[in-house]
Amino acid sequence: MAKDLFSSHPPFTPPKSEEDRLFWLRLIRSARVGPTTFHRLMAEHGSAEAALAALPEIARGAGVAEYTPYSQDAAEREMDLARAKGARMLCYGTDAYPATLASISDAPPVLWCMGQRPPILRPMVALVGARNASSLGTRTARGLAEGLGHEGYTVVSGLARGIDAAAHHGSLKTGTIAVMAGGVDVIYPVENAVLAAAIADQGLRLSEQRMGQQPTGRHFPTRNRIIAGLSLAVVVVEAAEKSGTLITTRDALDQGREIMAVPGHPIDGRAGGCNRLIREGATLVRHVDDVLEVLSRLQEQHPAPVESRPAKPAEPAPSPAALDQRILDLLGPSPVAEDQIIRDLALSAAAISPALVMMEMQGAIQRHPGGLISRA
Repeated sequence: MAKDLFSSHPPFTPPKSEEDRLFWLRLIRSARVGPTTFHRLMAEHGSAEAALAALPEIARGAGVAEYTPYSQDAAEREMDLARAKGARMLCYGTDAYPATLASISDAPPVLWCMGQRPPILRPMVALVGARNASSLGTRTARGLAEGLGHEGYTVVSGLARGIDAAAHHGSLKTGTIAVMAGGVDVIYPVENAVLAAAIADQGLRLSEQRMGQQPTGRHFPTRNRIIAGLSLAVVVVEAAEKSGTLITTRDALDQGREIMAVPGHPIDGRAGGCNRLIREGATLVRHVDDVLEVLSRLQEQHPAPVESRPAKPAEPAPSPAALDQRILDLLGPSPVAEDQIIRDLALSAAAISPALVMMEMQGAIQRHPGGLISRA
């Protein structure tokens, strides 16, 4: 088993007032502050207000002149729009924030939600697959969603056409969550407008993007990490060999989630990705009982104890410039796990994390879903 699904970031106080939530929104919307950097700033400074105050100096240290955090006026406009649309803010660290999602390294600090709260409080399973789904694929997805819903699970998907839409339709009555690539108030594709309205009425729509944000290509991989992060497991119904659905499975594997897949005919291109996942070790799904068997096992498991090892003697810390260069020497255009870089450098995470924050502010490195980094 990979990491504990319910581990978390270093503790800090979640927002308790409207003013606190405004500071949180300003911090996560500030330029070059992604979820990972947000959590590091909060761990270091203790509050979003203090982190915002420190950002210009951090940016100057990273060589970014005249840095200005996200303005209070812009954040207030977003919050006003959210109220007008009936959206609620869900913040990391609060009781309503799902423990599974909180366990990932780049957990969204802020989510906008529209709909009912109960679906996010139950165990969740992702059902994803091809947009150009076959008739059999959509029927299978709908049947799996109905069966999982009747057993008390919330079905999570991405509101795309095809398999996603079928999964939402199958679980509308029992509870479904649509994770959106754009703003929670922006329906994409527009053909799912009626379905999206039904989900807001009977289930839950959520997004980490700002209100009114039109989805672009870069938003879908970050959306996929949330789908996987919310869920105990990811079930793939149809997916081509190079399908975007497989991005979700890679995120899920990075997050320690179980992967399951419905097999398909060898010459059907829409089944190529599923068949490959099964060949590589994913659980083969014939019917909902196969999924329930895995879920039952997952919920009964206890995290394996971490083996204690004697601490290595601390190495002398390199100069900031030398450390930056050593990090860049280990990176290339292909993303690698941040943990791997820390191991390769044989230094503590506490020594390397501030350097990574500065390098991200400088634009020297780029973060990717799943705790991956690369040269910018």
